[in-house]
Amino acid sequence: MFRKTSAFRRASRSVYAALAAVVLLAGSAASAEPPVADRSGSGDLPGFSHGTVAVEGTTLYYVRGGSGPPLVLLHGWPQTWRSWAKVMPSLAQNHTVIAFDLPGLGDSKIPAGGYDKVTTAKRIREGVHKLGFSQVSLLAHDVGSLVAYPYARDYPTEVVRMAALSTPLSGFGLEELYGVSFHLGLNQTAAPVPERLIDNDDVSTYLGFLFSSARHPDRIDQAASFAAYASPARRTAGYGYYRAFAGDAADNRANAHKRLRMPVLAMGAEFSFGVVVANSFRQVGDDVRGVVAPDSGHWIAEENTAFLSACAKLFFGPQGVPASSPELANCVA
Repeated sequence: MFRKTSAFRRASRSVYAALAAVVLLAGSAASAEPPVADRSGSGDLPGFSHGTVAVEGTTLYYVRGGSGPPLVLLHGWPQTWRSWAKVMPSLAQNHTVIAFDLPGLGDSKIPAGGYDKVTTAKRIREGVHKLGFSQVSLLAHDVGSLVAYPYARDYPTEVVRMAALSTPLSGFGLEELYGVSFHLGLNQTAAPVPERLIDNDDVSTYLGFLFSSARHPDRIDQAASFAAYASPARRTAGYGYYRAFAGDAADNRANAHKRLRMPVLAMGAEFSFGVVVANSFRQVGDDVRGVVAPDSGHWIAEENTAFLSACAKLFFGPQGVPASSPELANCVA
């Protein structure tokens, strides 16, 4: 069992108290539906292309642009690749950016199962390989961070650097949240409870309430999330990621001896998690740099795009580039 230190509990409580509702991911298999048409618009992200790649059990939708070393972006719940849209042009100046929709979410096809994070990581890795890359860096948020961890842990020679935003790991602190935000329990509940409680007409109310906990709710593309989860099958896929949390925690604890050797950026936000993300990842990694994004809640990429862009440019960039402010000090490569 994971044993929480008193220091970790104190840090968690102080941060969680400032958190009204933090979002993570969930889902279970549903009947397959075809990917919906690209909603991005041709002028939304100039220089980026949209495509799909078949992997075991599903087909992944992705958006790709830029040039240079590959940087894979993994979103959280209740979002899609579009949660990265504001930061992607900056990242693409120095990287080949590939933003995936997680299996079953966004415009990726809905698999019949496999929402545990190990299986999801394998699927993302297969997609990366089929796009022609064998070694990548990872930038992940929320549930995407829970997927990035086994990717880096199980394929350490294939991950150069990893940044995990806005969540502690299952088995190493995530459980502290279960009594804080009701959606964590609701989304994990066996079918058909959440499926029957949240109907199509309830999506904007449910997700809008979660987004209202942000420091800057007006900066989040909430309409995109409402549209992405308007389908009952997509919502069930989302719940699947949450329903896998217990198994994820057991797997993480059982494999914690496979410590992360690559540099890990663990970022919380001033108004969501703070140092808790770094405290969690330090239990499984040897080179963890803790960062707190100022003036932001849970959705850092949208709430403080400038800070995340500057931090990512440092962390995923060349060594020796100094930070321009104290808040960015731990972002330096």
